[in-house]
Amino acid sequence: MDNTSSMSTNQKWVLASMSSGFLLENMDVMFLSFSLSEIIAQMHISSAAGGWIGTFTNLGMFFGGALFGLLGDRIGRVKTFSYTIFLFAIATGLTYFAHNITALYALRFLAGIGAGGEYGVGIALIAENFQTNQIGRASSVAAVGGQIGSIVAALLAAWIIPAYGWNTLFLFGVVPVVLTYFVRRNVKESDEFLAAHKKAEETSEKISFGRLFETPRLALQTLGLMLMTIVQIAGYFGLMNWLPSIVQKKQGLSVSGSSYWMIATIIGMSLGMMVFGTIMDKIGPRWAFGIFLLGSAVVVFAIVNVTSYWAMLLAGALTGFFSNGMFGGYGAVISQLYPTEIRSTANNLIMNTGRAIGGFSSVIIGALMDHYNLYVVMGFLSALYIISFLVMISLPGLREIQAKKRAA
Repeated sequence: MDNTSSMSTNQKWVLASMSSGFLLENMDVMFLSFSLSEIIAQMHISSAAGGWIGTFTNLGMFFGGALFGLLGDRIGRVKTFSYTIFLFAIATGLTYFAHNITALYALRFLAGIGAGGEYGVGIALIAENFQTNQIGRASSVAAVGGQIGSIVAALLAAWIIPAYGWNTLFLFGVVPVVLTYFVRRNVKESDEFLAAHKKAEETSEKISFGRLFETPRLALQTLGLMLMTIVQIAGYFGLMNWLPSIVQKKQGLSVSGSSYWMIATIIGMSLGMMVFGTIMDKIGPRWAFGIFLLGSAVVVFAIVNVTSYWAMLLAGALTGFFSNGMFGGYGAVISQLYPTEIRSTANNLIMNTGRAIGGFSSVIIGALMDHYNLYVVMGFLSALYIISFLVMISLPGLREIQAKKRAA
């Protein structure tokens, strides 16, 4: 994947479709972030009730990941990917008609089911259409699409909400329906998946969650990767939700430039994803995760020393670079560690477990802030990355991938 001219037509369609899918999924999630204050005010609900909207979305992602992960392995990646897009698009569009909190909870749960199912199926498609030494960069390109979705959501929110209201913003969520047409028309199942699917049918191999825990070694690997994704999501939600207010409150900095802080952070995330993918493909996942996990631990704790506006922007960029640069790498690693016939199931169950549990980090950090100083709060986050690093270096599967890189 050195340049797009060297990719086949199907590879280009796979990468374009997955990047677009992740863009639209992240755009949908960010719609809620930008609308939340308006929703709370208009529906006359408490902040706690408003917080549950995001929780229902995360719970939907967990169940959607489990359901569509299995479907992706049983009926095919392309069909399943298009189903996930269609579901979260329709549920998002219907949010326009949600005029009470119960309806909103239900629709966000449905949108979460579609969004949660998309990740593992999309990553599996990438893994099966690119060579092993290209998966890291290809999955990172798709993940960058999600960051572009954040920017698109911010621009739309700034235009739509003041003029037309928060619910009109969600009508743009119907746009992904168009993507399903192009996916079904142009993206083809890989020969690798078709061969594995045929073999599974002939040998009556069971596609189930139990396959991820068949042996003690496999169970430890699955649980270890789950813990790493929990830390990944916990760090992301914790930092993105609280960092601007932490810096403002503790260092006395203005929030007038918060939009610039967000842009700097998104740029840092995107650069981090591309650098991570390149390192992973060139010298292996242990080096890539090692550099980024330890970098996250250092940068997160260093934030307590931010004393100026420009330092805040740099802190945002570096935090995004290290803490979220790893995101695409989990799917790339999981896709290499599990057999083709359960690849979609493995990706979705592991990543969405991280989302379901790690998503509560903003609540924990808020509680810590109520009782402890900034050093304790950021030390807690830094410790999480150290724990993830120790788990990562203990996983034999990653050592084996690293050894193959060295031999190659």
